[in-house]
Amino acid sequence: MTEVFRAIGLGKSYPGVRANDDVSFAVSAGEIHALLGENGAGKSTLVKMIYGLVRPDDGQMQLSGAEYLPADPRAARAAGVAMVFQHFSLFDALTVAENIALGMENPPPRRELSRRIAQTSSDYGLPLNPNRRVATLSAGERQRVEILRCLLQSPRLLIMDEPTSVLTPQEAEILFATLRKLAGTGTAILYISHKLEEIRSHCDSATILRHGKVVNTVTPRDHSARALAAMMVGAEMRTVDRSNRQAGAPVLEVSHLSLDAPTAEGTRLQDISLELRAGEILGVGGVAGNGQEELLSALSGEALSPAGTVLLEGQDLSRKGPETRRQAGLLAAPEDRLGHAAVPEFSLTENTLLTGANRQGLVRRGLIDPGAARRFAEAVITAFDVRTPGPGTAAGALSGGNLQKFVIGREVLGKPRVLVVNQPTWGVDAGAAAAIRQSLLDLARGGAGVIVISQDLDELLELSDRFAALNDGRLSPPRATEGLTIEEIGLMLGGAHGMEVAHVEA
Repeated sequence: MTEVFRAIGLGKSYPGVRANDDVSFAVSAGEIHALLGENGAGKSTLVKMIYGLVRPDDGQMQLSGAEYLPADPRAARAAGVAMVFQHFSLFDALTVAENIALGMENPPPRRELSRRIAQTSSDYGLPLNPNRRVATLSAGERQRVEILRCLLQSPRLLIMDEPTSVLTPQEAEILFATLRKLAGTGTAILYISHKLEEIRSHCDSATILRHGKVVNTVTPRDHSARALAAMMVGAEMRTVDRSNRQAGAPVLEVSHLSLDAPTAEGTRLQDISLELRAGEILGVGGVAGNGQEELLSALSGEALSPAGTVLLEGQDLSRKGPETRRQAGLLAAPEDRLGHAAVPEFSLTENTLLTGANRQGLVRRGLIDPGAARRFAEAVITAFDVRTPGPGTAAGALSGGNLQKFVIGREVLGKPRVLVVNQPTWGVDAGAAAAIRQSLLDLARGGAGVIVISQDLDELLELSDRFAALNDGRLSPPRATEGLTIEEIGLMLGGAHGMEVAHVEA
């Protein structure tokens, strides 16, 4: 195959850390090439250099055999390199065509652009109406906008960062069909994902990074997901232990909870009811934008529902705010770890105060006890293997995976009676994800009730005793996770909570 991209001895250093060290690999035309590694392994720095966001300190890059060193993303796009980021960069108030035009250097007239969007979306199996407003699109449709914006540039190399993290199984299959069709035209695809079974099924080759260095290049389908994970972390993966758990009495009872959408683009919660027992993990699945953040806010007390009840071991918390609920034992970890769960400029010690000030006794008689806060931060760092110079480090200086471990650890060590977590392992590598999941299982084993809201169906199937689907602000009746198929879950996520799922079972 013709080589499209090659990295030769790429290196990049930041103060105190060598992010990439002598990285060399190549991607050929028509190849889907995975980039694997733990959080902090150097994947983000590497693709930023390829896309012109960061300049390498040493080494070189080649594109179709010619020297390649983009000064910025505009130069990268002009050379034929496109990138779809994990977090969408779209304006909700604009149409599909208007958003795509913003990403083009010289967009054609609107009618011609709409025609090209319609034609390209049809050619690649990504149907989209160019005139639809982005606010009305599902997560999968929003991703199609990002992909189409890249396809209209006719890229030689397409970089995709965690593309299936917000998709249903059915949408993910459509995406992979599109990538195969694109690869068939000769486009090289560099694919980043923490979903190892996905890598095994759909990628032709994989470069594995550890501590900024290339440690292996393999054919994924020739190795198990466990073996790939071991290559990433340099050790055998720990098996998640689900044993010795038994559901007890109800600890959380939610009845007929409704909540208006917080914004015009938000989702209204409609008549939410659920029961959670001690020692039980309830998994709540849903495509992004179907009320996940609103559900966490309603349960944590950040948003108070005008209707419905929330009972924690019989105590009525329906009209109580987050601090009262925390004191009673209802704790929460939101999806947005940097900005909601943690303040970027605050140190880890200071961030413990956000949820542990009273519950952990970090404030006494109205004054912060800095020693107690530091000791609690150190306890979280130790228990959850947070890779950081120390508790005085700013939260914003941590990698995403390490900050996620700190946020989850802070709440788990708070000894909740009920813990609600949204996307507990979002963008976290296999080793850290296993540690976080084990901590949730251990918490349930100790008698707490846990609600895991996640778009990662493998995670929900691994953790949860019962599964419920959130669709357009409505929660399906929970079902025992054992025996549920991916197809049934996919239908539930799409809103088929009754007859259609029953038909599948039959």
